[in-house]
Amino acid sequence: MTIVILNTGCANLTSIKIAIKKLGYTSQITSDPYLLLKSKKLIIPGVGTASAVMKILHEKNLVSFIKNMKQPVLGICLGMQIFCQFSEECNGTKTIGILNNDSAVLLKSSNLPLPHIGWNYINIKKKHLLFKNIQKDSRFYFVHSYIVPVGKYTLSTSDYGVSFSSVIQKNNFFGVQFHPEKSGDIGSQLLKNFLEI
Repeated sequence: MTIVILNTGCANLTSIKIAIKKLGYTSQITSDPYLLLKSKKLIIPGVGTASAVMKILHEKNLVSFIKNMKQPVLGICLGMQIFCQFSEECNGTKTIGILNNDSAVLLKSSNLPLPHIGWNYINIKKKHLLFKNIQKDSRFYFVHSYIVPVGKYTLSTSDYGVSFSSVIQKNNFFGVQFHPEKSGDIGSQLLKNFLEI
């Protein structure tokens, strides 16, 4: 199986590659459209800003290419947020537009510091293969200041002053707000579940 980690130029790609290798799979880091097309799974990592990632995707002519992919695609953190139509980050950034009429918005919690950093629970709302062998009270590692609001594509929520989407799905596009590659055994299980979908 060909697993591609999209080279966005903004992310710690090696940690995802290592996490996949520990599961017994091999992956390659690339932004070559031909290799993306051939992939069985695509992972879009998330470190950096929405504007920086979208600039790279536009330069490489990958925006519509990704939007039209048919194989399973996993967006991690910022990689999930750019599935929205827009991001509030950097005074507003037009993003890929997979989720209809959704925007990634600033996490506004009255008494809690930003970014939201550390371990937090997910509240599973819908049964899904992504959650195979994952308990309802599982915790994952988060680092973010922007969120995808709870909506019809939400599979699980988390709370940090406000409730937000921690896992989403629309068709073949999956997103997680946390970092599975930094979430120990439970993160490995979720990555394994995605790779086996």
